[in-house]
Amino acid sequence: MQSNEALYSAPSWRLTRWLADAGPGAPDDIRAALIAQLHGSLPVFAAGAVNTIAVAAVIAARKQTAPFIVWLVMEIAICLARLLVLASAHRKAREHRPTPTDLHLMLAVAWSASVGFGAIASLASGDWVVAMLASLSAAAMVGGICFRNFGAPRLAGTMILLSLGPIIPGAALAGEPLFYIVYLQVPMYLAAMTAAAFRLNRMLIATMRAERENSHRAHHDALTGLLNRAGLVEALGTRLAARAERSFAVMFFDLDNFKPINDTFGHAAGDEVLKSGGRARAPGVA
Repeated sequence: MQSNEALYSAPSWRLTRWLADAGPGAPDDIRAALIAQLHGSLPVFAAGAVNTIAVAAVIAARKQTAPFIVWLVMEIAICLARLLVLASAHRKAREHRPTPTDLHLMLAVAWSASVGFGAIASLASGDWVVAMLASLSAAAMVGGICFRNFGAPRLAGTMILLSLGPIIPGAALAGEPLFYIVYLQVPMYLAAMTAAAFRLNRMLIATMRAERENSHRAHHDALTGLLNRAGLVEALGTRLAARAERSFAVMFFDLDNFKPINDTFGHAAGDEVLKSGGRARAPGVA
């Protein structure tokens, strides 16, 4: 059946398949919906990109040393690449063409690593204003990472680790004893936010399952599993909308002499006849 919805390709690389895995028991249609959710929207992406580039830019202007200039260049290059890939994915998904999902996921991981690099470089610089700004920026990104990517909790956990984890070695390089508190704070924060991503993922899948079950009950006959009137109208409307791309036919069947079956053998036997017809049907609208 032709659909007007955007269709995003599932990841094909071994690493990206692992990162994007929704967990055991998720049906294929829910997995496809979660892959679409990972692409998000351009305005949400733009907000995070502007924040990290702005922080890298002001720190590079203040320090004007190689590590911070490299960080700024990395941020600009990765965010620009992510923007181009995301825009391409949205366009290809609407056209039902293969989307660059693997590249999109790897660029998200690279962006997190860039944020972490900025945090460790800032802490190691000994400039506490710079260190505070970079660390706050990294911590602020964690909430967005969790909210945007909890459909793939492994991806969310990896991105949180790469963006916030470098604060621990950065604190060691800073040589400031007060910073050692992060040895306790950061692991606890990492564990809590990653656990939250997994929990939100389970809740989302359960909600999506319930929505699909309710939709199926609303559009199918409970006895035979065939489309009911509402389901038939919706399926027929979808086919009519795509009639310019593919021809189709609709056939109606009338079941004669069904009443004698109920009268002679009982309604249970009549139900079995109807169910056997439902099992022999072709799916959807012929």
